[in-house]
This record gives sequence, C-alpha cells and structure tokens, in this order.
Amino acid sequence: MVLLDFVRYHQHLTGTKVGCNEGDCGACTILAGELKDNELRYRSLTSCLTPLGNVHGKHVVTIEGLNKEGLNPIQQALYDESATQCGFCTPGFVVSLAGFCLSGKSATPQNAIAAVDGNICRCTGYKSIERAAGKVAELMQARQDADPVAFVSANHILPDWFAGIKQRLQLLRTELNGQLHSTNATEWVGGGTDVYVQKHDAMKEASIRFLFDDPKLKGIFQQGNRCIIGAAATVTDLYESPVMQHHFPRLADHIKLVSSTPIRNIATVGGNLINASPIGDLTIFLLALDATVVFNNNDQQRELPLRQLYKGYKKLDRQPDEQLAAVTFELPGPNTFFNFEKVSKRTNLDIASVNSACCCIVENEHIRDIRISAGGVAPVPTLLEQTNAFLKRQPVNDTTINQAIIIAQTEITPISDARGTETYKRLLLGQLIKAHFMTVLQRAAH
Repeated sequence: MVLLDFVRYHQHLTGTKVGCNEGDCGACTILAGELKDNELRYRSLTSCLTPLGNVHGKHVVTIEGLNKEGLNPIQQALYDESATQCGFCTPGFVVSLAGFCLSGKSATPQNAIAAVDGNICRCTGYKSIERAAGKVAELMQARQDADPVAFVSANHILPDWFAGIKQRLQLLRTELNGQLHSTNATEWVGGGTDVYVQKHDAMKEASIRFLFDDPKLKGIFQQGNRCIIGAAATVTDLYESPVMQHHFPRLADHIKLVSSTPIRNIATVGGNLINASPIGDLTIFLLALDATVVFNNNDQQRELPLRQLYKGYKKLDRQPDEQLAAVTFELPGPNTFFNFEKVSKRTNLDIASVNSACCCIVENEHIRDIRISAGGVAPVPTLLEQTNAFLKRQPVNDTTINQAIIIAQTEITPISDARGTETYKRLLLGQLIKAHFMTVLQRAAH
C-alpha cells in the first residue's frame, strides 16, 4: 500500500489529507528522515505515491509529529498572516516548511517559498502564504553553520525530540536486515510517482521488489569524461550532484521545471526513462546528451543508446527480466552549450505541453555538432535527427535557425489533446528551438 493509506487508516493519523492521489496537490505531504553518510537528512514527499516499502528504516513525520503544546512557530506564522482559510491544505504547507527548516538550505524567503512549490491552496491567493514563508525563513537566519536538526530542536521551532532521532536511527539500522523484497516479485518499483497514479489499486496487492534504496542503483559519479547515474538516483540527487553542478551551470534553472520538490525527492531517473512518456523531462534532457542506458539481467549486461530504446508509444527495447541499472553520457566540454526548455500550463508541478533540450558545440560561430530533442510532438521522446544533420557546420544566425525550424516541422507528428492543439505544439517547438539558440548566443558572447 501507499504510505498515505498506512498513516491514515492503520495509524489513524488523519491530519495528513487525502487530496488528488496523484501527487499534484501536496495535501498528503510528509517528511522522511534517514541517515546519509551518518548525517540525518529529511526530505518532503507525497505520501499518496510513496510505497510503504520505500520508508523502511526511516523516520516518518506527519503533521501530528510537528505539533507542540501550542502552535509551533511555523503554524504561528501561517496564523499571523491569515494564510489558512478552509484549512484542508494547511497540514501540507506546514510539513513542507518544516522540511525547509530541516534542509540546511540558506534562510532566504525564496528558498522557503520554493519548499512549498508542491502545495496547492484553493483559497488564499498565496500572498499570505508567501509572507508566512518569509517569516519562517527569518526563524532560520540565526542558524549559520549549525546542524539544522539540532538548531530547530534547540530553538523550539520543532519538537525537542528531533534531537534524539539520529541516535534512534543508528540503533534501528543495526536491527534491520537491509531492504524489504518480495521473493516472488511481480512488480519492480522505484519512486512510484507514475505507477501508483496509473494502477494504484493493483499495486496494493502486488508482490514488489523495491528498488528505491538499492545501493547498487544509487549514486552519481564521474568516470573519465563520462557521468554515471544510478537508475535509482532521484531528480533531487541530480540537482545536488557536484558533478552535474560543475558541468551544467544552469542546472538549477533546468531542474526547477521538473515537477515539484516533494516529487523530485522521490522520482527516479530510471523510472522516468522506463515510464516511456513522450514528454518525460529527464528523457528529453538525456536524449540531447546522447546518453546510453545500461541493463542488467543476472550476470549479463547490455548497453543501448537511449535514442534506440523507444520503439513506439510505451514500447521499449527491453526484455522482461532486464533491469535498468544506470545511465551514462559524455560530460560537456568547454565549447559545449546545453539548454533545456519546457512549456506547461503552470510553472511548477505540471507536465509539459512541449519540452526540448539542446546540446551544441560551437566553434568560430559555426555549429560543429548538435543534438536537439523534443517531447510532446510524437508518440515517443524524439531526437530531431534531420534537423540536427542540417545544422552541423552551419553558422549561428537567423537564417539557419528559421530553416532548422522548418525542417523540424517535418519530423514531428503532434496531436491535439488536453495540453494543446497540434498547431499550438508545432508553434511551441519552433519557439523552444529559438530559445535554445538565444541561450547559445548569450553564453558564447561571454
């Protein structure tokens, strides 16, 4: 079952609300704390999409666990700023802001507001919530270099017992025997952010092999000039990776377009690829980098270019017993420009109408090599091969870009749906290609 059902119907902690059951509203937000390199780290997550097995051995915190004798300072800030009306969403906002306090991030209003990018309120218009988030940021400004868990406990921002959780998890680790696995698993589950939307009821009764905390599938590291990403690495892991930050200067701008903080904390890279969505953000990102996927089947290993993985809508070049283990790609060099663009109906917490990525090597104002990928314009994530072939060795100017857009229109087959008409999606792709080259020119000028 999902964590939300366990919390509400088995533990009878009903402060965590049932909202959309699709990870969109944030009413079910909880915190999960775990030891990483012997440091206690908390992440917010949507409990409606989190399989119970994914919090094995972790500290789960619901809104009830944040309550004090009176209102805690986060709750008080929301009260003072009239940031709650019907109140249904309020527990999620409190938990998300508590996650900000425990995160160790700089105590800025912008970071506090970013922590609630996965929470939706239908009543307030958000300005009162933003003001409350600013007050919460002020609470954390005196932290300096202090451990965030120790700081919030010592300053009574959150309950005092948080200070003892690290020791309790250390003791628990010695008692537990690794991750839970079904011996006859019929389903393999990573973060669960899509599979529990598509078949929630079926998954409740399934025998599951949990991949989310498998150490063999974690980690992001550099090997020579290639980046190796474990299939169970999360979007947040990408964002926090020193390797990724070093080679992708605008990584923060790209990652903030991918869903919301609680989803990024649990959504895995491998899940995004195997889900085979035509608009998967990470798939489009990695296609432009000419990534390779690595499959394991017992002792056998097979590598396949990502561009060859998708054979049709939701159809993969993958055998039933093969498990995606890692994704690799060559890291960008000094003359390589990378950009990711996405248009959706709202900035945060939404899937793309059209998304696109571009990896381009420019020398002497000419394109030496280029890969532009696009999502939402075909049944599968698409590498615009004819467009890319045309652009090689061309000068970077308006004539080249406009001709490239004309060629791109012949390579795509968008359909009209809830995210836009065919005509609209064709227009969007042209605009995103222009945006790529605006970024290239801007960076080349520096």
